[in-house]
Amino acid sequence: MERHSLKKIIKLLCTKKISEEELVKYYFSRIEKHNPTLNAIVSLRNIDQVFDTLDTLKRYPSEKKRKLLGIPLAIKDLIDVADLPTTYGVPKYKNNIAKKNSLIVERLIDSGALIIGKTNTPEWGLGSQTFNRLFGATANPYDTTKTPGGSSGGAAAAIAADFIPVADGSDMMGSCRNPAAYCNLYGFRPTPGLIPEERSKTRHKKLPILSTLGMLAKNPEDLAYSLDIVSGAHRSDPFSFDLNSYFDDSSISDDIMRKIKIGWLDNFDGYYQVDEEIRNQCIKTLSALAQNIAVVEEVRPTANPHHLSNSWKTLRSKSLYDEIVNYNLAADEKIHSIDWEIKNGELIKEKDIDEALLWRSLWDKDINSIFKKYDYLALPSTQVHPFNKDIPSPTAINGDQMETYHQWMDIVVLASILGLPTISVPVGFSREGLPIGMQLIGKRRSDTNLVAFAKKYEAIFNYSDVIPKHFS
Repeated sequence: MERHSLKKIIKLLCTKKISEEELVKYYFSRIEKHNPTLNAIVSLRNIDQVFDTLDTLKRYPSEKKRKLLGIPLAIKDLIDVADLPTTYGVPKYKNNIAKKNSLIVERLIDSGALIIGKTNTPEWGLGSQTFNRLFGATANPYDTTKTPGGSSGGAAAAIAADFIPVADGSDMMGSCRNPAAYCNLYGFRPTPGLIPEERSKTRHKKLPILSTLGMLAKNPEDLAYSLDIVSGAHRSDPFSFDLNSYFDDSSISDDIMRKIKIGWLDNFDGYYQVDEEIRNQCIKTLSALAQNIAVVEEVRPTANPHHLSNSWKTLRSKSLYDEIVNYNLAADEKIHSIDWEIKNGELIKEKDIDEALLWRSLWDKDINSIFKKYDYLALPSTQVHPFNKDIPSPTAINGDQMETYHQWMDIVVLASILGLPTISVPVGFSREGLPIGMQLIGKRRSDTNLVAFAKKYEAIFNYSDVIPKHFS
């Protein structure tokens, strides 16, 4: 069996060109062959267990069409799957067996998906570099000496290497967008609440929702198909909501495409340090779009980007501090990123939160004003190329020293702090053959329109056709 998109696989299953059993064997054979090199899948189930689950699914017909019947998937190791460990990448939790499924997993299973294991993640999902002390580092299929990014790095590497067709992720500070850019994929961070989840009871009432579940896929068609399955309101999540349209049905005509206006934010007039090759590749792709396809113009927000970064650090650290302290980690169980968030978070006072929210409101007003003229905003997905998988993070960009462990990913903060739907799209490759991505940001709850634009974008550029040559 050869590599196919999710929608092509489903068509082959429906027409009996392949069987669900053959599909499971195909993915397990690839995992057996290549996962020792990539370390993308962890806590892998025994194939016989998966076949038992498949037999049960096929024996009990559902009242509704199971859109993912027989499709093997793996779940990010921050998210609960009943009877599998949720380790958060932390040695202390290696035997933390989940008692029930999270909401997103429940929806995938209800649609017939076969959960075969978990995807690797950094400890507590912090750092945008998929390494932890329990399972080790995940490698990038385009260069196995490099990182696939994070925190959904295991998910991205697994899709790029064709271990699974699509994957869930979560995104606070680029955790779907960064690995999508590093692995030549489409990574979607939806408007928070579109994909329901169990909300932390420790959440400070003033804080906006900074993190959201998301999805990654080889192409926007697969992304759309899977998003329809996991999206929509749920009684357990008071912030969840329904959209009035479906991702799979969404499309943009050629006439509408020519009227779309994209605002290029670039590096915020030099505020963010971004590798020049990344900037130039984004500009080259936007220039191609501007050739009778869409209108592209450079935009400079009037709000202060320094305030945006400081607001983010305050709100993020407070949010993470409130979450992490409940786990009572000993000093020897912590890593630099966790220590940094705890030390900063415990110093944050109510006045600091109020100041951060004021800065956020100024940016919200400015971006809403820009959206009156533009349909989407664009900027690079990452500030650096995939780096050595054995180092925690880049310490400098263009000679400019990074002040924090996550400053090298500051360029993703705008969408995160304002709760805007964002998709990372591929824009090509570096001179070394490493993938490069660009963020496209839409208005709040314009999720289906954004994915529809990505479908049109992929039809123009066909970046998903380029696969890792060593994992073909």
